[in-house]
Amino acid sequence: MPFLRHAFSLRYCAMTVCAVVTVGFFALAFGAYTFNGFFLFLALAFAALFALGLRDLAQTKHAVLRTHPIVGHLRYLLEMARPEMRQYFFEDDKTGTPFSRDKRALVYQRAKMQLDKRPFGTEFEVYSEGFEFLRHSIAPRPLCREPFRVKIGESCRQPYSASIYNISAMSFGALSSNAIRALNAGARRGGFAHDTGEGGVSPYHLENGGDLIWEIGSGYFGCRLPGGEFSPEKFAERAGDPRIKMVELKISQGAKPGHGGVLPAAKVTPEISAIRGVPLGSDCVSPAAHSAFSTPLELVALIDRMRELSGGKPAGFKLCIGRPAEFLAIVKAMLETGSHPDFIVVDGKEGGTGAAPLEFMDHLGMPMRDGLNFVHNALVGAGLREKIRIGAAGKIVSAFDMARAFALGADWCNAARGFMFALGCIQSQSCHTDRCPTGVATQDANLGRGLVVADKATRVFNFHSATLETLAELTAAAGLDHPGDFRPAHFARRISPAEIRGFDELYPALAPGELVSGTLDPRFEKAWKAARPDSFAAA
Repeated sequence: MPFLRHAFSLRYCAMTVCAVVTVGFFALAFGAYTFNGFFLFLALAFAALFALGLRDLAQTKHAVLRTHPIVGHLRYLLEMARPEMRQYFFEDDKTGTPFSRDKRALVYQRAKMQLDKRPFGTEFEVYSEGFEFLRHSIAPRPLCREPFRVKIGESCRQPYSASIYNISAMSFGALSSNAIRALNAGARRGGFAHDTGEGGVSPYHLENGGDLIWEIGSGYFGCRLPGGEFSPEKFAERAGDPRIKMVELKISQGAKPGHGGVLPAAKVTPEISAIRGVPLGSDCVSPAAHSAFSTPLELVALIDRMRELSGGKPAGFKLCIGRPAEFLAIVKAMLETGSHPDFIVVDGKEGGTGAAPLEFMDHLGMPMRDGLNFVHNALVGAGLREKIRIGAAGKIVSAFDMARAFALGADWCNAARGFMFALGCIQSQSCHTDRCPTGVATQDANLGRGLVVADKATRVFNFHSATLETLAELTAAAGLDHPGDFRPAHFARRISPAEIRGFDELYPALAPGELVSGTLDPRFEKAWKAARPDSFAAA
């Protein structure tokens, strides 16, 4: 039992004190050949607390109580006494949206199959600038209950039929082994995909047999040579696993685009060393830039090679948009070579569940909606959109978030934050400290024990299915048959107390082939002329 092994650790100090005090008061109650009822009462009270701690250790529903017996109840007592504290502590400081009310609490309710209906209307300030809404139809459609899926890599030897809602990239090492197990088990049960993150394919990703998207970052973990270069042989060996359905090259991520990472040598365990293919006793470095390509043409060629080495599985890349001309240079490389990725995942700068420098999180990269619509229009303008699927990631938690992303050009959505909430994440913001109290983002085995795989896998499945069910209802309410039918005109935003504009006005569309024939759109004209397929440096 963990308590016996860690009786004097801070997490179990309350149980230790209760055990010692119980024995002491029992001794006082019956000591000196006299009976003292007051001491007996105290002994029984502390014994009850100790019994509560034992129950906390044994239960499987609440990770905080499993890892912090007795004292963990203080969290729930505070929430009962002051429910508004949830909003105070969990407000999204970038948008002002109360994240607990609109996101975190919603995920918890759906993951636990609790009623998510609320009385007394909206709590949003509907006349405030920035409020957005879906324009419903006066003639709703019948509810479509078919599994919503998108085919990726239609010309590949092994195309993949993906769910339109999947688990975004989170590596083993950032997440605990039990968190990875639970995510993958939930994905298998629900028939959706689980992105491995750039930390390599671990045994915990493979254990439950869920569909995987293998993400390869600039460190090439799991497919690298001793010097850190990309190894085609190792890549082919791993990518051939039938559980891996797609391969994805990560150029940049939303939380810290253009920023590398270092796992200090002290944290490179034998397990991490084996999974990532890095030596023990050395820092595990993920460089800011890739060594396998340096030009748009080389990037397109690398994607082609990944597709071939994987046995014909869909191959693509993920990025957060920065300089528009650089992405347009990749588009020009596609046109010049006649080759293209099977998919592109657009990560918004507001995304990212891991730690990053404050300035990178707040002020670097293009927000998801703008980046998504830019990529969509660029591919339309180049005549490539029908050949390339687009995924979107960046705080996509609710069905409304998904519908809005589809309207702006996405074929499917990825989420990290929502599925972390389904696992029990309480946003303690201790991901980078290895002291996550819920066992989600830690390598501490004692904390990881608090996350019970079977229980949390069910919650992951529940959250996914309930969110898609609500998306189906929104789709029908808009008078549509499939979420892929959403268009910018279905959404609107208040831009002042007296003015509303549709997304079709805010995000104007390029005509098919408009970039190739010569566009006058100020969003693209200058960047398209500056883009070069042989260099990321603008002309």
